[in-house]
Amino acid sequence: MSDSPAPRAAAGSVPPRPHAVVAVLAFAGITVSLMQTLIIPIVPDLPKYLHASASNTAWAVTATLLAAAVATPVVGRLGDMFGKRRMLLASIVLLVAGSVICALSDSLLPMIIGRAVQGLAAAVVPLGISIMRDILPAERLAGSTALMSASLGVGGALGLPSAAFIADHYDWHVLFLTSATLGVVALALVALIVPESKVRTGGSFDLLGALGLSTALVSLLLAVSKGADWGWTSGITLALFATSLLVFLLWGRYELRTAQPLVDLRTTARRQVLFTNLASVALGFSMFAMSLVLPQVLQLPEQTGYGLGKSLLAVGLILAPQGLVMMTMSAVSARITKAKGPKVTLMTGALVVAAGYSLSIVLMSEAWQITLVACAIGGGIGFAYGAMPALIMSAVPASETAAANSLNTLMRSMGTSFAGALAGVILAQMTTDFGGFPLPSENGFKTVMAIGAGAALLSFSLASFLPRRRAADAPAPVPEGPAEPANVSGAQS
Repeated sequence: MSDSPAPRAAAGSVPPRPHAVVAVLAFAGITVSLMQTLIIPIVPDLPKYLHASASNTAWAVTATLLAAAVATPVVGRLGDMFGKRRMLLASIVLLVAGSVICALSDSLLPMIIGRAVQGLAAAVVPLGISIMRDILPAERLAGSTALMSASLGVGGALGLPSAAFIADHYDWHVLFLTSATLGVVALALVALIVPESKVRTGGSFDLLGALGLSTALVSLLLAVSKGADWGWTSGITLALFATSLLVFLLWGRYELRTAQPLVDLRTTARRQVLFTNLASVALGFSMFAMSLVLPQVLQLPEQTGYGLGKSLLAVGLILAPQGLVMMTMSAVSARITKAKGPKVTLMTGALVVAAGYSLSIVLMSEAWQITLVACAIGGGIGFAYGAMPALIMSAVPASETAAANSLNTLMRSMGTSFAGALAGVILAQMTTDFGGFPLPSENGFKTVMAIGAGAALLSFSLASFLPRRRAADAPAPVPEGPAEPANVSGAQS
């Protein structure tokens, strides 16, 4: 791959209110991230609310995961073809619709449908990053995309205490009414403030490629997320893994041969894109390990000897600073990227995450210690996530920005899914007896945190294979003249 970056596309005049555009897009990203967090306080009570078994109500979480996996690459490609702002608005409409369905639900099936519709909005963050590339001046791009990339973690951290407060004081349906209200606000702000990018690929949509990728992803994630319930060696789990592998192979062969693929595998195989995506999987795994362990340690009874006996609202407040640190570090990440290049930023972030996990080995006995650990890990995530869009966008043509960013977002989500599955197995095996009930042991938690540190170091190692790029390699400013139509060529291998 050449060291020359992909040029910025000619997308018309720079928007008159770039600060407002960035704020609105970041708000939209945070709003979408809330859809996962808002349900956490009521997951244990869903069987009672929906008159169903715990195994069946778990689909309210799984449905969102599967829908997001399908929608993210598909909507990203549609954004490149038909307009990123248009698809952003459509995604937010789906978020509102899914939230309303959930708010009106009193049984299992409507809740699962609503949660799946919410999951279809998952492409908001990569679409927002891609819009920024097309319309913002070059000097604002690094900081803006870093903030947008970190919005997923920020929304999750800030949403937990809010969701816990609502669940404690109001009917559970209010959680989804809140999500719908925020979605309406985001929809109105995007419609009023965010301009449409004129960069389009045109062409026809790869329907067969979309169906193939969706089948492979759903099979893989279904096996990973439900394997512990069904049994890792059960017929259905093994059949899903085999189906995923076979369909991925057939899909890859087809994508290489079709003229207008859903995912340009040749671009994806470029060293910078490939190793950024691999590092994203590892870092997504590392981030989710913390999300699984710290809330449980905070909530377990003090009588266990390692639990802190905190309420869910207290848990949210203790972990909330992590989101603020993540947001702050995204700005620092942009400065390092400008000075040293995004490779250095990503590697620095991965090391900070590993250091944060190492702290947890000796600092998990007090609430303030857990806040410190969460902030250290969150700061590293803010660094690393802020660098990923810069790495992706400097290596792909402007006309493929949304699809490439969507694939990178999907890779992070794959990492979190793998983390959930592996951590679930470890915590189910490493237990201690508490009043006749098995609870995850302290060593089990420390094992998961150690694996999280290892995943961060793996991300560091993968990032070391990236070509070194300097701030001077940033995309060129947007010209003031009229937009050029359709395909804009980027960096070549």
